[in-house]
Amino acid sequence: MAPKMDSATKFLIFLGKSLFALLETLTFTLIPKPRKNVAGEIILVTGAGSGLGRLLALKFARLRAVLVLWDVNEEGNEETRRMAQDEGATRAYAYTCDCSRKEEVYRLADQVKKEVGDVSILINNAGIVTGRKFLNCPDELMEKSFDVNFKAHLWTYKAFLPAMIANDHGHLVCISSSAGLIGVNGLADYCASKFAAFGFAESIFMELFAQKITGIKTTIVCPFFIKTGMFEGCTTGCPSLLPILEPEYAVRKIVDAILQEKTYLCIPRFIYFMMFLKSILPIKMGLLLAEYMGIFSVMNGFTGKKKNSG
Repeated sequence: MAPKMDSATKFLIFLGKSLFALLETLTFTLIPKPRKNVAGEIILVTGAGSGLGRLLALKFARLRAVLVLWDVNEEGNEETRRMAQDEGATRAYAYTCDCSRKEEVYRLADQVKKEVGDVSILINNAGIVTGRKFLNCPDELMEKSFDVNFKAHLWTYKAFLPAMIANDHGHLVCISSSAGLIGVNGLADYCASKFAAFGFAESIFMELFAQKITGIKTTIVCPFFIKTGMFEGCTTGCPSLLPILEPEYAVRKIVDAILQEKTYLCIPRFIYFMMFLKSILPIKMGLLLAEYMGIFSVMNGFTGKKKNSG
């Protein structure tokens, strides 16, 4: 049996590794990390039938990826498939899937493995929003929020992560939200589901690190509201710091983060500062700042899409 490492040696090794990690981070801050090539990679996008999911699919189509598109909206998803083919996707497949249904996710995952191959980049993007105050939100709508925004991540990871581990190659992408970092008035069920998605994705990242599985990357995305129609009618009290994001800008930042294998992405950058303030400010000062920035009223004009899909 190998002798136990003494505490001084252990500390020196930790210090050396920490310095290397710091230097690596500083280097890639000054010199952007080279983007990885995803041509031929099998990329699965949930909620691909419209909005952010469609734009992500088209962006990866231009990078010559093989696309697997899941959405409950068959017509919209098929339209995305045709658009992806036109944009240069190596291949594109559309599957009608209600991501909130575990059995359906597992069944279609098996079908994808047989018909397309092992998914190497999984983008959990599907999401819904009720936009109702907690006591005014029916139980079934709250349950649906969790099923689509969070539980679907459990089932897709269970379905596709084993092959990634076996191949020591893969990338897990969680589209969470800034509402998965900070509670928002009028979004209790949505925030809870997005907090859960963030925590789950971060925990799996930690789990893989602890097992020294280095070939699988993780990217967790936390954007402010995006103009996809999902948050139609929402406003921002401080557009210079917290703008409603243009979809094309958000997609560009997300794809860049994936290609550079960034673990976290908050957009706009002010979200990082908000998290810092949340951790250091007295609670009353934090509430006063949120009130001053109009954060309590962002959902007042919410209308949303006529029909949300996942």
